[in-house]
Amino acid sequence: MIEAFFQFLTRLDSVFWAYIAFVLIMVLGIFLTVKSRFFQIRQIHNIGKTFFHFLFHPHEETRGVHPLRAFFASAGGMIGIGNVVGIVTAVQIGGPGALFWVWMAGMIGAIIKYSEIYLGIKYRIENSRGGYDGGPMYFLKAAFKTGILSLAVAILLCVYGVEIYQFSVITESVSTNWHVNRYLVIGILLTLVLYAGLGGVKRIGKICSWIMPLFMLTYLGMSLWIIGHEASSIPGVLADVFKAAFNGHAAVGGFAGCSVILSIQHGISRAAYSADIGIGYDSIIQSESSTSFPERQARLAILGVLLDNLICTLSILLVLVSGVWKAVVPIEGSHLVQEALSLYFPYMNLFMPIFLISCGYTTLIAFFCVGLKSASYLLPRYGRKLYTGYAVFALIFFTFFDQAQALVVMSIAGAMLLIINLLGILRLRKEIVFHSPEERKDIASPIPEVAKI
Repeated sequence: MIEAFFQFLTRLDSVFWAYIAFVLIMVLGIFLTVKSRFFQIRQIHNIGKTFFHFLFHPHEETRGVHPLRAFFASAGGMIGIGNVVGIVTAVQIGGPGALFWVWMAGMIGAIIKYSEIYLGIKYRIENSRGGYDGGPMYFLKAAFKTGILSLAVAILLCVYGVEIYQFSVITESVSTNWHVNRYLVIGILLTLVLYAGLGGVKRIGKICSWIMPLFMLTYLGMSLWIIGHEASSIPGVLADVFKAAFNGHAAVGGFAGCSVILSIQHGISRAAYSADIGIGYDSIIQSESSTSFPERQARLAILGVLLDNLICTLSILLVLVSGVWKAVVPIEGSHLVQEALSLYFPYMNLFMPIFLISCGYTTLIAFFCVGLKSASYLLPRYGRKLYTGYAVFALIFFTFFDQAQALVVMSIAGAMLLIINLLGILRLRKEIVFHSPEERKDIASPIPEVAKI
């Protein structure tokens, strides 16, 4: 019965991402891109200036967390195992053409992410803990003048906030490669997740601001070395990418072949899942920023999507140039990148678990924090305690299931969140300001005085 249930979810997930999510993301993304005059592209230089402004200039934190801490907490949730493991499953099923649709999802999704963050900050409220509460629960009320959709989103975010897929991948990698008792791995990892998540965005921001740069530099260095080593094969790989994106790909090796629909479905869905496009998680995290200018924090969100898409691209190129994606005996997603790296670097069975722990841990704690805030929204008094108990049960429970089953649960929850949140953004499209502070000549108008609770 359980197997039949997951087969049903898989079919539902396939239909949604192939025929509905693609249309929703592309239509809204193209509309916002045209409306903003390609803001996410022409403002790249100002996005970088905003990042370095916050990095090198002191920022008073009278309420909330430093903008860069909020950014790194957000990036910690986006850039992780989904960029390394989850994204390559798009190629295993959708073929090389999936990479093209990953790029499309990143470019179009960046402006959607900007809109999410902008609205989350604009409609946030002050809380009694010296910070802010914002995100889709708050801007959806303004969009639809009812709290029903806000409650639905909060419930879905509680499900999404327990990252069962990445927890399962880390557990499997450590216990298999290091031959460590599975229950011991689960216990230690669970303790670390609870410690960070219960500390809120400030604690998560501190942890992610240390881990994320190290993770990115290490992975970038290794990936670029391999891609440079295989530079002669890159033109052929890219030709396959563009050809397969619009014509599908024939069977080769252990790859069963794919249609254009499969390339679109898995490219868009895995990129959206990796960057949390339209999910609302990021809006909750970055709404805690101490900045009074929503444009500034929202521009950092575009940077986050660009970095996320870069890591996804490198992961896919690794499995394409190495040829492991078409192995005669299909390799499970969590071992595919490890297999590619092991062709060029020694001791990957020792390195990969450390690597997955570092990048997956930041996602686990960021998502858990969002789940806690969503649970508090639903039940202000007992929400955090009840949610912590649920998280412990769910994380342990799904470590004994196939990783694909955990991934489809996350994907279904993300799909439902995407539908609701994109409708909210569409309703509030006239509230979103795309002019950069430099273009407006007056830095940017701060958000109105927020309500206190």
